[in-house]
Amino acid sequence: MLEMALVAFTTFFATIGPVDVAALFAALTPRASAQERRAMAVKGVALATLLLMIFVIFGNAVLVTLGITLPAFKTAGGVLLLLLAIDMVFARHSGIASTTEAEHKEAAQKQDISVFPLATPLLAGPGALGAAVLLSAEAGKDFWMEMIVIGALLAVLAIALLLLLVATQVYKLLGVTGLNVISRVVGILLAALAVQFIFDGLRSSGIFG
Repeated sequence: MLEMALVAFTTFFATIGPVDVAALFAALTPRASAQERRAMAVKGVALATLLLMIFVIFGNAVLVTLGITLPAFKTAGGVLLLLLAIDMVFARHSGIASTTEAEHKEAAQKQDISVFPLATPLLAGPGALGAAVLLSAEAGKDFWMEMIVIGALLAVLAIALLLLLVATQVYKLLGVTGLNVISRVVGILLAALAVQFIFDGLRSSGIFG
């Protein structure tokens, strides 16, 4: 159970990226008052939590309905997470866990960014949603394993909310270099987890035996 908790927490922390999201939030809300930032942060995290919880709770059922096997999703999810990890290690930004350049320009013109791009794709992006389904499928029908996944998700989202509330201070404290260092360290851990998911998926598929 401890291993599952560590895997779930690390995976969600890497795919949601609370520190990076907080820095981008500060950059996108330079003219907003402290009260407006607080309202956007709470609303954005609440919406992201609802979306991710839906994927965690019903993700396994969706796979069954679509006829997607767990080994296939483990392998595909591992590849997606590996691509995200590579971007993190090289401090590159892609559409997997962040906004694209076009989305960033559109967000910069919006006064309320709580739904887009904060809730999605920054907090609940393709990487985080894929991780939610993957970890839910990994937990299977084990109630306590499912609770561990949900607990890890809520813990990371709580950290994200805390950092969003102090986003300006976080951005000034860490700077670009500090953010990239954190991103690279977490990216290395995520890469190892992603490769393990791929190995498990291929082994469970029966292709090699």
